[in-house]
Amino acid sequence: MPLRFNHMELTLPKGALDDRTRDEIRRFYGEVFGWNALDVPILGQQGLLLRTDEETSQFVLVVESRNAISVPGFDHLGLLLDTRAEVDTALGKIRAWQARDDRVQIKEYEDLDQGVVTVHAFYVRYLLPIWFDVQCMEWAADAEPARQWQYA
Repeated sequence: MPLRFNHMELTLPKGALDDRTRDEIRRFYGEVFGWNALDVPILGQQGLLLRTDEETSQFVLVVESRNAISVPGFDHLGLLLDTRAEVDTALGKIRAWQARDDRVQIKEYEDLDQGVVTVHAFYVRYLLPIWFDVQCMEWAADAEPARQWQYA
């Protein structure tokens, strides 16, 4: 069985996951990435579970902690889309959010051409303590990996 990630837990400072912030996180990640947000009781508190879809077990769990994560650099979670057009569509949605909410942070990159593969990507961060690296990989003809995870 191949090893895959199924979740990431992110901690915010105590009191940071109030109703307003919870709603803003829910709306942004729902509208931009199509994630489903659920309030879940966990560890004696109400966490926010952001599911990538309803069929898989991939999710980001947001909870509060006295020892909240601090990420001053560009630590990130990579999100892989299938095509350049999908990456560009996501970036367009995020730019629209940024136009009305200056807490949306975007880092745009030139394509990373590594010969057999070109990575088309940008980073985004909004109300969560890490960046999301939104990307697609465009493989040269006959250079695609022999094995790769596919969503079916």
